[in-house]
Amino acid sequence: YRLVRNATARTLAGLMVQSFEKAFDADLRAAATAVNFTVREAVTMASLVEEEAQIADERPIISAVYHNRLKIGMGLQCDATVIYAMQRAGTWNGNIRRVDLQMDSPYNTYRYRGLPPGPIANPGRASIEAAVRPASVPYLYYVSRNDGSHAFATTLDEHNRNVQQYQIQYFRDRRN
Repeated sequence: YRLVRNATARTLAGLMVQSFEKAFDADLRAAATAVNFTVREAVTMASLVEEEAQIADERPIISAVYHNRLKIGMGLQCDATVIYAMQRAGTWNGNIRRVDLQMDSPYNTYRYRGLPPGPIANPGRASIEAAVRPASVPYLYYVSRNDGSHAFATTLDEHNRNVQQYQIQYFRDRRN
């Protein structure tokens, strides 16, 4: 943003809103409507995708996982929302533990179903696109492969095998 030296926070916020309104164009608004999202819901979903995806091609797939979960009333169970809640509470130490998944926060998507009350990050255009145009895949689960990519699964059994391989065994091997 180009600002004059004595610009106020209000001026900057106004420029940011104008920029967003320009970027979230009629095409994206139509795509959001097509998946039954308000603009706020689209940006909130995009923020989850932004925080979870490290590989560009996985953004629409991760978005699809969350859309698929929402369709069947399943919890989103997004680690990034718990991390965000912990950061807000000042308890984030860089490590998420099982007990943290029970934290009482409206942003904790392990405890509360549906989207969190608002965005957890500032999503880029690619994540917004993915949020309103999810991939057409049946996946309900994913787990980090610890290299920036994810293993996706349709069933809980398949997911548990992926967790065993990419999390439990991975960290067990690293300790040895």
